[in-house]
Amino acid sequence: MSQTSQTQTSKPTGQGRPGQGRPGQGRPGQGRPGQGRPGQGRPGQGRPGQGRPRRERKPVEEKVWIPQTNLGKKVVSGEINSMEEILSNGLRIQEAGIVKKLLPDLNTEVIDVGIIQKMTPNGQSTRFKALVAAGNENGWLGIGMGKSKQMRIAIEKANNAAYLSVSPVKLGCGSWECRCDQQHSIPFKVRGRGGSVTIEILPAPRGLGLVAGGKIRNLLKLAGIKDAWTTAKGSTATMNSTSKAVLQCLRHTFSQG
Repeated sequence: MSQTSQTQTSKPTGQGRPGQGRPGQGRPGQGRPGQGRPGQGRPGQGRPGQGRPRRERKPVEEKVWIPQTNLGKKVVSGEINSMEEILSNGLRIQEAGIVKKLLPDLNTEVIDVGIIQKMTPNGQSTRFKALVAAGNENGWLGIGMGKSKQMRIAIEKANNAAYLSVSPVKLGCGSWECRCDQQHSIPFKVRGRGGSVTIEILPAPRGLGLVAGGKIRNLLKLAGIKDAWTTAKGSTATMNSTSKAVLQCLRHTFSQG
């Protein structure tokens, strides 16, 4: 028998599986620098916003008040120097700058912010409603409401309305348990109503504090009342009605006293 010579065929080098043996022909992102995942290997290609300096916010510039009414011009010229003079003469305040000029210590606080939605022929429209209180914690309080498609504009409208509705509050001590001469409470019991909400405020002795709900307590603090008992009936969750009832109560302290 003849023996057949068996030749062994060897595979040429560099022709194995694709991506093996030859540099640069492997999986994408391997072998060559800079071809991996985006943001790796090359500086400056990370997440957007990284490495850049943060932009500084511009300070909000307050507009200079220019009086448009005769009362505003008298306040600027110095003919009228107090809110008591305006109220005693029965003058009407039509500019919020008058109140800011005569009561510079007024502070504003956002009480409630809501959304108003309704259907129109063009679709559903959405607006914001804001309720703001303004007070100096020393016998002055005002409450205003504003509506707009933007929340910031609604709060600005509510601020102007709160300044225009500022009214005096008579402080005193009407509690028979205290009988001091300090102005930490109200002089007598008052009652106010707004919508379905009825609120009564009773004078309390010094050191008791404000026995009231959270938002009603904030309104009384802005008015300057430190000690009082309160009772509320109706839908007190509706802050529009509740704030009107509180403001009516505090106005009675001045009108009846």
